[in-house]
Amino acid sequence: MKTWRLDAGAQTLVFACDDGLARVVYWGAELPEAEDLAQIAASARNDLTGGMMDVLAPLSLSPDQGFAGQAGLVLTDALGAPLEPRFAFDRAEISPNSIAFHARAEGLRLTHLIEAQPTGVFTLQTLLEADAPLRVQWLAAPVLPAPQLADHMIDVAGRWIGEFRLQSVPWSAGIRLREARTGRSGHEHPPYVLLPELGCSKTAGRAFGLHYAWSGGHRMLAEELPDGRRQVQFGHASGSERAAGTRFASAVLIAAYSDSGLGGIGAAFQRDIRDRVVQWPDPARPRPVHYNCWEAIYFNHSLADLSAIATRAADLGAERFVLDDGWFGRRDDDTTSLGDWVMDRRKWPEGLAPLIAHVKSLGMSFGLWFEPEMVNPNSDLYRAHPDWRLGPADQVTGRNQMVLDLARPEVRSYLFDAISAILAEYDIDYIKWDHNRLLPVVDAGQALGSYALLDALRAAHPNVEIESCASGGGRIDAGILARTHRVWLSDSNDALERLRMQHDAALFLPSAITGSHVGPRHCHTSGRVLPMGFRAWVAAARHMGFEMDPRELTEPEAAELRAITAWYKQNRAWMMAGVILPLDSADPAVVAEMQLAADGSRFVVFAGQAEASEQILPRPLRLAGLEPAARYQLCLRNPQDRPPQSRGPNALKTGALTLSGAALMSAGITLPVAWPATMWVVEAIRL
Repeated sequence: MKTWRLDAGAQTLVFACDDGLARVVYWGAELPEAEDLAQIAASARNDLTGGMMDVLAPLSLSPDQGFAGQAGLVLTDALGAPLEPRFAFDRAEISPNSIAFHARAEGLRLTHLIEAQPTGVFTLQTLLEADAPLRVQWLAAPVLPAPQLADHMIDVAGRWIGEFRLQSVPWSAGIRLREARTGRSGHEHPPYVLLPELGCSKTAGRAFGLHYAWSGGHRMLAEELPDGRRQVQFGHASGSERAAGTRFASAVLIAAYSDSGLGGIGAAFQRDIRDRVVQWPDPARPRPVHYNCWEAIYFNHSLADLSAIATRAADLGAERFVLDDGWFGRRDDDTTSLGDWVMDRRKWPEGLAPLIAHVKSLGMSFGLWFEPEMVNPNSDLYRAHPDWRLGPADQVTGRNQMVLDLARPEVRSYLFDAISAILAEYDIDYIKWDHNRLLPVVDAGQALGSYALLDALRAAHPNVEIESCASGGGRIDAGILARTHRVWLSDSNDALERLRMQHDAALFLPSAITGSHVGPRHCHTSGRVLPMGFRAWVAAARHMGFEMDPRELTEPEAAELRAITAWYKQNRAWMMAGVILPLDSADPAVVAEMQLAADGSRFVVFAGQAEASEQILPRPLRLAGLEPAARYQLCLRNPQDRPPQSRGPNALKTGALTLSGAALMSAGITLPVAWPATMWVVEAIRL
C-alpha cells in the first residue's frame, strides 16, 4: 500500500492506494509531522459482516461501478453505450504543495489533482482524457468522505430577493441530492455545503466546508451507505456536457476545515476568495463607495438629472458613479435592445462624455452596466442573427429575453468588439455585468464561453473591475470570481433582509467583494420604510454603496449618511483585509458578527436587532476569535440610536469598557435596549 499526505493551513489530507484509484483515509486537523501514514491507512480499514460482498469496494477519489454507492464517473461511448472502466494506479506526481494521482484504463487516463493553497484550503480537480470520443454523463471532482460524528449538513437555498438561506438537513440512509439546472450557480442552490460535527456552533466545534467553483449549473450529492460510510460529490449538472469529446474536467472543489466552528470555515473561504481567487486590478486600492442610479431613474436617462444626482452622491461620499441599464439601443424598457451595444443618441446625443466629465470633476470614477450574455428578440442583433440564440426558437423568454450561445466563437467575438469599443472610447473603470434570465438548456459550453469572454476583456482592459450580478445573487461562486471583483448579493436593498442575508453569506464570501447599498427610504422590493442609520450601517458592514435618488434625503438623513460613510472610509482598509466572524446570539432576534483585523489589533461588532425580542432586556453577546489574555477597550459608536425606553445604567451607553479576551468570549457584552431595525456598532482596540 502506498500513502501520501498534504497539509494546508490547519488541515491534513492523507491518501492511500493499493492497485486501483487513490482514496482519502484521513481529512481533518493537521497531523503531527512524524505521523505514521501507513498506520493511519491501516486504522481506516473496515471489517466485513453478513450481507456484504467478500471485499469492501473503497470510497476512492472517483468511486467506480463496483462501489455500492453513487459512482463518481458515468460514461458512454459516442453512440451512448455504457462504459464501465476499471482504472489501475499508474503513478503519483508529487511536489511540496500538490499531488497528481494518475490512473489508466483501456483507452482512458484519469487524473486527480490536489493542491494545498497558501490560503489554508485544498483545491481538488478531476481530469479525464480518452483516445476516442466519448460522452460524460457525470464527472465528480475528487470525492471526499463526510464526517461520521455528525447528525446534519447545511446547504444553501434561496430565491430572487431572498438569497443565501441556510438549510439544516439530517444525515440519514440514502442520498441528499441538489441540482442547479438553471445554467448558473443559482439563487436556488449555490454550490456550497457545510458539514458540522456534533456540538458545532458558529464559534466553536469542528466543521468541514466545500465550495464548487463553477458558474454553469452543478450537482451535489451527499450519501450515507448502508454500511455507514458517507461521501459528498460535486460536479457539473448531469448531462451538461452535451457533446462527445476526448478531454473533460470537473471544476475545482475548494475544501476547508475548522476547529473553531462554522465561523472558522467562513474565515477560510473569505481569505481564499479575497487573497487567491479574485485577481484585483490594483490590490492596494481602497474599496470605493459606489453610487448606482438604477433605483433613482430606471430607464429614464437625462444628462441634467444624472448630473444633479452625481453632484448629490459625491457630496454624500460616493467615489464611483455607475450608470445602469438604459443607455444603449432604444432601451426604454426591458423588452428591447439587449445585444445592441451602441449608444442611444436620443438620450445621449453627445454620448456619455459630458456625464463622465461631470462625474470625474466631482472626484468620482465611472462605471457602466452591460448584460452581454443576453439578447432581446426585439433587437437589431437578433433580427440579424437569430441562429446565435441558445436553445429552440419557440422557447419561453425570461424578462423578455433570450440567451446568446457563447460557446460559438463568432458570438464571443462580436461581444468582445462591442464592449471593448465602449471601454476604449470612454474613461470607464467598472462594469456591472448582469445576467437576468435562466438558461433554456444546461450546457457546460455556455459557462466556458462566458469565462472566455470575461478572460479576453480582462486581458484587454486590465484596469477595469467587473461586478457579477445575476438578478442579484444568482451567480456567486469562485469560478466567476476568478474573473470578477465584486458580487451583487441580492436585488433587495431592504436592510432587514440584507442583515440576515449578509450574515449567512459571510460563511462563504469576504467583505471586500460583497456589495451592499443604502436603498431608498421606501424600499422598492419590500415596501418597508427603515431608519437611515440602520440602512447605512448594514451597507457599511460590507463593500458600501448607495442606490436611491439622493435628492429625496432630508438634511438630517444626509448628515447621518455622510457620517457613516466617513466611518466606512476610515475603517475599510483593515476591515476588508480582516475576516468576518458570525457570532452565536442567545437572542434569535439579534443577528451579530465581528469583523476582526488581520493582526487582531482591533475589531468591530455589528449587532442588528431584526425584530422585537421575546425577553425584556438584551441577552449578553459572546465574542469570538480574541486572545484570552489580551485586554480590549470597547466603545459604542452610536449610543444616540437608543430608543426613549432605554433609561438604565448600561455601561456602553456612557463610556468605554476594558475587558480581557477571556471575559469577552466567556461572559460577553451587554448592549442597550433597542427597537427593531437598530444596528449597534461596538468598536474595540487591543491595548
